[in-house]
Amino acid sequence: MGNSNKIFALVDCNNFYCSCERVFNPSLKNLPVVVLSNNDGCVVARSNEAKALGIKMGEPAFKLRDFREKYNLVIHSSNYTLYGDMSQRVMQCLAEYTPCLEIYSIDEAFLDFTGFRNKDLTAYSREIKQKVEQYTGIPISIGIATTKTLAKVANRIAKKSSKAKGVLDLVDSPYLDLALQRTDVGDVWGVGSSFTKLLETHNINNALQLKNTDQKWIRRERGIVGLRTVLELNGTSCIPLEEMPDSKKSTAVTRSFGKTVETLAELQEALSTYAYRAGEKLRESKLEAASMVVFFRTGIHNKTQPYRSWGTTVNFFSSTNDSRDLVTAARNVAENLFESGYKLKKAGVILLGLTPEAEKQLSLFEKSQQDKTRSQQLMQVMDRINNRYGRETIQLASSGIGKKWQMKADYKSPSYTTDWNQLPVVT
Repeated sequence: MGNSNKIFALVDCNNFYCSCERVFNPSLKNLPVVVLSNNDGCVVARSNEAKALGIKMGEPAFKLRDFREKYNLVIHSSNYTLYGDMSQRVMQCLAEYTPCLEIYSIDEAFLDFTGFRNKDLTAYSREIKQKVEQYTGIPISIGIATTKTLAKVANRIAKKSSKAKGVLDLVDSPYLDLALQRTDVGDVWGVGSSFTKLLETHNINNALQLKNTDQKWIRRERGIVGLRTVLELNGTSCIPLEEMPDSKKSTAVTRSFGKTVETLAELQEALSTYAYRAGEKLRESKLEAASMVVFFRTGIHNKTQPYRSWGTTVNFFSSTNDSRDLVTAARNVAENLFESGYKLKKAGVILLGLTPEAEKQLSLFEKSQQDKTRSQQLMQVMDRINNRYGRETIQLASSGIGKKWQMKADYKSPSYTTDWNQLPVVT
């Protein structure tokens, strides 16, 4: 079922969002730092210093006031443009060290070290760690093992252990079982909350106990997915490296408003902005959409009015990634469904039926080739301008200018790497 001759390294950026903020503001070093979710709602990232203060993930922003006054807590709004750009830089650096790399998330990547078995993998990983921090300013931890699941265990320990200093190799390690024993079963990759509860009711509380659990029982209780986790803990690689991620089946742009929206004009501005951004995301991935869900709703926790939501699906005559098509459709939905008297809190668009541009299906209602070419050229020019000078440097007039409905971001750092006007200045 698996391969026991593989070697994987999991690279994980330490406290990634907070580390990105520190790269361009060194004065934050050693200070407690947190990053808030969209609309400055709750904590989604914490520096080690913030963790030491007892600040929890998901802590509501309003509860941070005392920490700010007593401990000089630094609060940042989420800056996903900056984080995405820094992630790309880290991944480009990692790609220089192995021909096979899987970008697992914005701050994690698996490397294939199978061909490097004769190398000193600890020394090699320390070189990678040093180079990534030198080139990007982002500190990383690296866990090495014969399966992805074990590499996750190794990385978790590497990040916390002062002795490991950010790198831990569990390949042929006599301390593998000790590492598993010190890993709570709920912290094993692939073991969710319901699986954890099942295991704990059978006194399986750590990864070593899970490794030694009867495999027939695991398969009967949790199927092939549960069995795969146990096999991986036993050193049998069952989860291959995915160098080419599966094509997206959908993409979405949804936001909560910074202040409630009560007019059709504001709703159309917001949906125009979201639909335009959705088109950008399609073009970045060289995809087109066959349909689009448009929705908007009131606040779930608003006690002054009943909860209401509106939405519908728009099917395009021909798949498209032209933001003008998406914006027109979104505005029409808003005009048809909007009801006055409600305080809207959230809206968004979801693009479905995504296919590669090269596989576009023609229809009787297709634009002429000349019109299609002009459309592509216009979108390319707008994308190039926005990529060079910053998002929304150029946009459709229907997106509005004031945008009072935009999400709260009272503590947002500059777009240091993607906006010429916000480049760091050295004096």
